[in-house]
Amino acid sequence: AVLGLLCPFLASAQDSLRIGLPEAEARFLKSNLTVLAAKYDIPIASALVMQAKLYPNPNLQVTGGLYNPDLKKFPDVSNQTGQYTFDVQQLIILAGKRAKQVKMATLNLDMAQNRFYDLLRNLKYALHSDFYQIYTGLEAIKAYDAQIATLQSLVEQYKALEQKGVVTGKDRIRIQSLLYGLQSSRQQVQQDITDAQSDLQLLLHGNGTFFVPVPELDKWKAISVSSLPLQSLVDSAYNNRFDLKLAQTNVRYSEQNLALQKAMAVPDLTLGAQFDKRGSYVNNANFLTLAIDLPFFNRNQGNIKAAKLGVEQDKMRADIQKESVENDVMKAYSQALNAEKTLQQIDGSYLANYQEITAKMLENFQKKNISLLELTDFLDSYKESILQMNQLTTNRFLAVESLSYAVGTP
Repeated sequence: AVLGLLCPFLASAQDSLRIGLPEAEARFLKSNLTVLAAKYDIPIASALVMQAKLYPNPNLQVTGGLYNPDLKKFPDVSNQTGQYTFDVQQLIILAGKRAKQVKMATLNLDMAQNRFYDLLRNLKYALHSDFYQIYTGLEAIKAYDAQIATLQSLVEQYKALEQKGVVTGKDRIRIQSLLYGLQSSRQQVQQDITDAQSDLQLLLHGNGTFFVPVPELDKWKAISVSSLPLQSLVDSAYNNRFDLKLAQTNVRYSEQNLALQKAMAVPDLTLGAQFDKRGSYVNNANFLTLAIDLPFFNRNQGNIKAAKLGVEQDKMRADIQKESVENDVMKAYSQALNAEKTLQQIDGSYLANYQEITAKMLENFQKKNISLLELTDFLDSYKESILQMNQLTTNRFLAVESLSYAVGTP
């Protein structure tokens, strides 16, 4: 029955797969190319932490005599007559600049992790949304197909009766018009499913596979948004929203950059040793060298000022992000609460008993207990009920998913 229902969607598909949300998430984490590519950002940032911990390499310089014009010797680096020097230098980083660079690299690693987990949050929300839109769409298609089959049978009966002159073409056209309306609505739902299915296949790296969502409805029925305190949801968002953590980490990164720029105003020291064979005031001369820039002109003033402004800017952005998180949670909570209450106030059980109700209506119509107008009104009302219930159910699923998305955790 399921394969028959899916035939219009499987025309170009190679396979169909019934899948629950936990299985879909596991497949998503394992095979989604965007996630797999983004994962590399974390080890890349980790490698940069390792690089920041490394000390500068010492520098070795060797100089030898190329040509001795007195002895006409080429080259001449001998101990007896030649000349050569050895210079070794080591840069000594002062003012804790290396430690500050390590801290900045570590914060950059934290930001890479925050960006990755926020990407997961966004992609999982898209996955969940597509999952439930496909599910509710397929449920609506089932109801449409049952009603379309009934109307098609009724149209055929009226065509036969019209040929016998028992009924007029006007009555057949009324039923046929309702049938066309149902088929048009079904086609729109089918298009929505196709769009969501395309997105889901991309997320699950499953081109050619038609995914049939199987939600855990018992868990959904147990969800009560009204029982969740709003403040606890906001507090949870503070702890679980990685875009907020990213903004806060940006502030710490800017503060660390300011500390580094202040340290950069202190020049580094170059320590060296030199050996000169016979080119100095005595043979085999040894020297100790110290070199440091004199900070008369450049004391890194511009970078320090820019870093200070950057700290203030990132603090403001973090405050904006925190307000945005609070607003997201309150908005999503209100929408989820409204969707829950609206669905609770509507009795949709009659939709599940469509075959029985329709059979009784047709029986009463054949017994002339009701008119054709009453029958078509019932069928038209039922079509609208299907649309409304499908939209309300979809709204309920998506509203809870939006709340989870806003809070940052299921």
